[in-house]
Amino acid sequence: MSKSEVLIIGGGVIGCATAYYLAKRGIKATVLEKVQIGEGGSSRNGGGVRQSARDVRELPLAMYGVKNLWPTLSEELGVDVEYYQKGNLRLGKTEAHLKKLEQLTAASVAQGLDVKMITGDEARQICPYMSKEVIGASWCPTDGHANPMITTLAFYKRAREMGARFITGEDVIAIKKIKGKAKQVVTNVNTYEADTIILAAGYDSRAIAKTVGIDIPMERVLLEALVTEAQPKMFEQMLGTAEADFYGHQSKHGSFVFGGSSGLESHISNKDKSLTTSITSACICRGIMKYFPVLEKAKIVRTWAGWIDECVDHVPVISFVDEVPGLILACAFTGHGFGISPTVGILLSEMVADGKPSIDLSALKYDRFKAKI
Repeated sequence: MSKSEVLIIGGGVIGCATAYYLAKRGIKATVLEKVQIGEGGSSRNGGGVRQSARDVRELPLAMYGVKNLWPTLSEELGVDVEYYQKGNLRLGKTEAHLKKLEQLTAASVAQGLDVKMITGDEARQICPYMSKEVIGASWCPTDGHANPMITTLAFYKRAREMGARFITGEDVIAIKKIKGKAKQVVTNVNTYEADTIILAAGYDSRAIAKTVGIDIPMERVLLEALVTEAQPKMFEQMLGTAEADFYGHQSKHGSFVFGGSSGLESHISNKDKSLTTSITSACICRGIMKYFPVLEKAKIVRTWAGWIDECVDHVPVISFVDEVPGLILACAFTGHGFGISPTVGILLSEMVADGKPSIDLSALKYDRFKAKI
């Protein structure tokens, strides 16, 4: 039986970042990943590092990361993670969209975030390529974007260099308790033991948690991303919409990376392999052109799709579990975990080493789902 100080289930950006920050504290973790590092949404997303339009329960994590971590992350990891802090426009095309953006903006301002509502014309002054259909937007100048694949692999590389162990190709079957405490992780081929187990396996976390009697209320939601051929430089802002049905940015290399939903999830039958089809990608392209008709002739060179772990209340679960000592949950990030991943990695390392995080996570505790008596 292999023994470690900490076992991390899940080799995405959360797991890799946590392994790195634990290693900085001299704690060597073993990370278990059933496929390969960054295989899921961690390396395949729009790359947003945003604070605006977040639920106020997770906003402090985003604000901390933007202020203290992202600006120096490339230097710290020794890899250019392609972080750009050029702002975020969240676009609206209807009065209903503007009302939703106004509500999100007011809630964020109340928490101290520099974000405001602007008109469609003001938004086009920032990004002149967007459609006249855009009648307003929220604007956060301190938001930005980074390269998710490079960031994930940079955390992985540095964590390994500092003593973390990564094991891929093993499927976690169960967590086992010994004398009432989570102590072992059983895979399809091995058993591992540690004093602390961190469950950060995306949607798979739900089935794994159930093996110790814990049910995290989340479902799978299909999202798809498109990459265009390189285009002339147009804008550096991160983009999103009031309905979160479209988001993306132009990369350092000129390609546009866009994500969205087609609304065709119920028609996708192959849920475990390639999920991209000509139907879904065409739907997303039509949606993008409503915002940016200038991209009508741009060729799509690559697409991918995958399932995110969407929590019932749309914010993550980052929590100790009273019923299962030794277990820490870090899942249900609902498609917006990349931007807060450095902060989450630090907080999880603090939970292991110090017994509590330096930022209040009470609103993200697993206990919030328990019946109130």
